[in-house]
Amino acid sequence: MLLEVITPDETLFIGNISQVVLPGIDGSFGILKNHAPMISALAKGTVKVDQLVAENNNDDFEGKYNLAFKDKDSFTFEINGGVIEVRENKVIVLAE
Repeated sequence: MLLEVITPDETLFIGNISQVVLPGIDGSFGILKNHAPMISALAKGTVKVDQLVAENNNDDFEGKYNLAFKDKDSFTFEINGGVIEVRENKVIVLAE
């Protein structure tokens, strides 16, 4: 499953993941492979990413957290809210 996390100023992460946990308006929720299509608002909080390190160690993925967490199977970072779209095993997070 491909995850893209972008802000108006920069790309935070683009890569293959096994799951992502996001801060929803009504509480945290997770997205796994083959999740149903959805769009949802996100609250301020922590995003947890379980990445597929072997698939992400190439030059195709150039985000701030791709470099910072290059060899980590799992990592977290904070967002100030945003929107998520899930469709066809692609997760796009437009974060503030």
